[in-house]
Amino acid sequence: MVKEMLKEKAGFLLSNLLSQGGQYGEIFYERVRMCRMHLEDNKIDKVQWGIDEGVGIRLIKDGKTYYGYTTEPTFENLMEIVETLAGGQGHGPVKVGQRRIRGWTNLIIDPDEKDIEYRTQFLLRANDTARSYGSKIKQVTAVLMDRSRDILIINSLGETAEDLQKRVVFFVDVVAQEDGIMQRGYESAGIKGGFELFEKISPEDVARKAAERALLMLKAKPAPAGTFTVVLSGQAGGTMIHEAVGHGLEADLVQKGLSVYKDKIGQKVASELITVVDDATFENHNGSFVVDDEGVPAQRTVLIEGGYLVGYMYDRLTAIREGKESTGNGRRQSYAHIPMVRMTNTYIASGKDNPEDIIADTKKGILVVKMGGGEVNTVTGDFVFEVMEGYMIENGKITYPIRSATLIGNGPKALQNVDAVGWDLGWSIGTCGKDGQGVPVTDAQPTLRIRSMVLGGTEV
Repeated sequence: MVKEMLKEKAGFLLSNLLSQGGQYGEIFYERVRMCRMHLEDNKIDKVQWGIDEGVGIRLIKDGKTYYGYTTEPTFENLMEIVETLAGGQGHGPVKVGQRRIRGWTNLIIDPDEKDIEYRTQFLLRANDTARSYGSKIKQVTAVLMDRSRDILIINSLGETAEDLQKRVVFFVDVVAQEDGIMQRGYESAGIKGGFELFEKISPEDVARKAAERALLMLKAKPAPAGTFTVVLSGQAGGTMIHEAVGHGLEADLVQKGLSVYKDKIGQKVASELITVVDDATFENHNGSFVVDDEGVPAQRTVLIEGGYLVGYMYDRLTAIREGKESTGNGRRQSYAHIPMVRMTNTYIASGKDNPEDIIADTKKGILVVKMGGGEVNTVTGDFVFEVMEGYMIENGKITYPIRSATLIGNGPKALQNVDAVGWDLGWSIGTCGKDGQGVPVTDAQPTLRIRSMVLGGTEV
């Protein structure tokens, strides 16, 4: 009902929105059905199920954004927002629907056709698997989230775009304890799609990896502190490329002077072995879509090529400021939020080296198999990241696991110090937070060797 009304009235609403001037007007409709189930202490203790619907209206005028939204999208309420944003009512002609884009998610097992009981089995199976590892397992937390998101964007450029996005995310967090030592293991999986996710990776597989990681870290030795050669496994996930590099390539931060990559287009910012890409066109990745939240088609954007900075990620606002085209990176958490430049599926492209040979060719160093959380300063590129699973490399061999390690470094310097890039490529999912908004993303990297990096540990 709301979508049909918007398609009918969009021309009138946008005409009035731009009546007092402006470069761009937009109507954004969203309807979300979500389910989140949480298991802890051997039982499902929280179930959230709900539907949210609303409309946001945006005006870009003199390079600034004016925004309003409503959870009761009647024509009268929308006109009130329009008049408030425009500062008055007028009747300039705005044609809509000149260019139409419609997208959808390819599904095998549609979450909208499954009940709570169906979802419950995945959580219980994961819990049973993790608990089967014995008495050292003290806590198991499993979370299953699925979301169906129907969006419609109509703008003053004559464009109409629709996308139906469905995603499933599953993660298991395990705490193991022995002799007063407590360690955590975490593993996640996700897809732009349906419950066919569990035909690709079972709940048991996710739980097994989390439990084994927690138990392994109980046996680990305290990490040494100092400067080491660091090998980031393809399994480590793309935390570093996302946090330490990706955010600095978002045009809004560049334009505000909050990026270490400002004014460096055409300059060498990484090893010649490094190519960085943001690509929302992958069919089933967590950060994929057909159109972004501004109605721009998904794109593949090369950011760093052969070590040289060749571009930034743009949304419509940052593109307008520079006279450029959006790269399809305009994303928002919901209709209640303005869009901003965000990553989608960001990765370092595969190289030519055998990952096993990279390790064998490392005399002494650290192998990072799984990254944890961290912090980054986009202005300087400095970062600190937790190592969730790591090992010592001695004379080209993986010897023993280490715990309580952190990687301390600088994003551009780390990329400049890469001297080997593997042919593998490992993906990890996440929710990217920026300015209070969260959106689904995927990150990846192949096995990388960084010649020198500081490791924070407990032994000197």
